[in-house]
Amino acid sequence: MAYMYDNLKLEKGMYGESGKSFAQVLEAADPSENYRGTPLEGLDAFQRQLKRFDIRVKGSRSDLVEKFFRSTESAVLFPEFVSRVVRQGMEEDSVLPSITATVTQFDGMDYRSIYSVPSEEEKSLKRVEEGAQLPQTSIRTQANLVKLHKRGRMLVASYEAIRFQRLDLFSITLRQIGSHIAKMHLKDAIGVIIDGDGNSNPADRFAVGSAPVGGTAGTLSYGALLDFWAQFDPYTMNTILVPSAVMLAMLKMEEFQNPLTGLNFQGTGALSSPLGATLLRTEAVPENTLIGLDRNYALEMVSAGEVMVEYDKLIDRQVERAAITSTSGFAKLYADAGKVLSV
Repeated sequence: MAYMYDNLKLEKGMYGESGKSFAQVLEAADPSENYRGTPLEGLDAFQRQLKRFDIRVKGSRSDLVEKFFRSTESAVLFPEFVSRVVRQGMEEDSVLPSITATVTQFDGMDYRSIYSVPSEEEKSLKRVEEGAQLPQTSIRTQANLVKLHKRGRMLVASYEAIRFQRLDLFSITLRQIGSHIAKMHLKDAIGVIIDGDGNSNPADRFAVGSAPVGGTAGTLSYGALLDFWAQFDPYTMNTILVPSAVMLAMLKMEEFQNPLTGLNFQGTGALSSPLGATLLRTEAVPENTLIGLDRNYALEMVSAGEVMVEYDKLIDRQVERAAITSTSGFAKLYADAGKVLSV
């Protein structure tokens, strides 16, 4: 049986179609739905092209990097391979999905989010008599635009240096690049949580030892955490971001040494506090600082397209100093859903 993917014409211009990624262009030319009930079901258009050119990208028997460059058409696939592996590195162990309420894909650089700041009157749950007007929730657009930041890495390696490397080994370096980019975006996100997104919406700040948070300044106690947790009504503090030193101080508390907490950590690697919040460690949080948030309402991530690579250089084997970038920004949805505690 003849398949369309065997005769698909691949060219560099497929990366330049406005508003579409290479994968989307490839999928439009060779729809996956045409392969239902065939041995190729479950593969996307890019994976079918790897099969067409017999390029194995995983495992100990993966092909050498130079396999992509056996023909001018197979070379067109190399930038998409790089982009996918970098994206995989960005998603592995990423904290961002655990702190963002939603992700908005946006094709541009000027994005304006929406917000709603209910008054105490609007928050109250009042009985509505028959014929009476229902309480209102006002939704408005933000006054200032969300700032999108391009974060990336420069791939510095000659083609001669990598051509005889296994793709599986080369992928490790690419995933590390993706991990670094994700950490840059996380630092941007934490900056927005703490200082706001430019629309006069910084997080409320509390300090241990200063009302309404009790305890002794410079020492984190379980009582102080409870006082901090109590500031979130009507939201729920279900996520806590901490640097390593604060994480260590919390784990040494007697309340955090519950056997069930330890079993959960040993079995899944996930730490849950007695407050019901998920503990996430990251050095992007300033030292002696703890960030609590309701991840369902605190933050919107705005992503301007896919991971971008300089496809011209990669296709033409000019790997040295090829930029790999990702552009994203963050907007505060409900300012009260994220708060900061200084130890």
